Amino acid sequence: MVMAQSLFIALKQQTPDCLIDVLAPAWSLPLLARMPQVRQGIAMPLGHGQFGLGARLRLGRQLRGRYDQAIVLPNSWKSALVPFFADIPLRTGYLGELRWGLLNDARRLDKKRLTMTVQRFVALGLAGDAKLPPDCPIPQLAIGTEQRQQAREKFSIDAVKKILALCPGAEYGPAKRWPAEHFAAVANAKIGEGWQVWLFGSDKDRPVADAIVELTGGVCRNFVGETTLAEAVDLLALADAVVSNDSGLMHVAAALDKKIVAVYGSSDPGFTPPLNPAAQILSLKLACSPCFKRDCPFGHTRCLIELGPEQVLAALEADR
Repeated sequence: MVMAQSLFIALKQQTPDCLIDVLAPAWSLPLLARMPQVRQGIAMPLGHGQFGLGARLRLGRQLRGRYDQAIVLPNSWKSALVPFFADIPLRTGYLGELRWGLLNDARRLDKKRLTMTVQRFVALGLAGDAKLPPDCPIPQLAIGTEQRQQAREKFSIDAVKKILALCPGAEYGPAKRWPAEHFAAVANAKIGEGWQVWLFGSDKDRPVADAIVELTGGVCRNFVGETTLAEAVDLLALADAVVSNDSGLMHVAAALDKKIVAVYGSSDPGFTPPLNPAAQILSLKLACSPCFKRDCPFGHTRCLIELGPEQVLAALEADR
């Protein structure tokens, strides 16, 4: 969703008066609310993997007559059904799962020219014969002064000490997660310098967050599983620096223009990098990576274990 903001910005640059609504999972609506280019987010009534033909038909009928164009970012066949049922005149997307008919502006994806996810998104907002790869605007989430103050008051934030945010989760799998002891070593070093350290993530990240808390003597403030997405975004906006695996929160931090160190293991920093030129990307670039596996196929996860805390600390000290 953060990468999709580059498309929204590009659309507004081309046609400043265009109105952009986004059909998306309900959990992502707080992100859309912090994107000035988006008029409104519409909650998709179906969860991931649900087909729900009837629900898609009903939603499509509700949306009829309201839009001139639909840009379909997912490549699945079912994701093109709502715009089709809504009878939107121009329906743009990649051919994906043979979506002839569902899309009337179906394009073939040239993976050699569009090597990054964000490029693929932005290209769909351009004419079919546009020069590729496109220029991709940097995502910028807008957090107002009132939102920041509400976060400070609700969570009793110490506004004096510098804040290091750690995002130790990665829902895809262990091969994307830097070891808890490495995160803890970075946390202990910054705590020793007088910083406060916060942990962020979802309920699924509680085990790794609890391990980091234990390894730091309970000093870290653990927000994992304790905030809504909106609250997590607003709290991240208060941070001075962020260390993260390749995850959704990494992209959020980049869009908040934070000083960020992004750690890559099994994934490719060339495909889904943090979309901020000031971000520090760390990857050992071993011969076996990126493998894009959830678990290390060799059982050693050297791409993460051998990337030491001292390298992350050095990146944090580097000028932006």
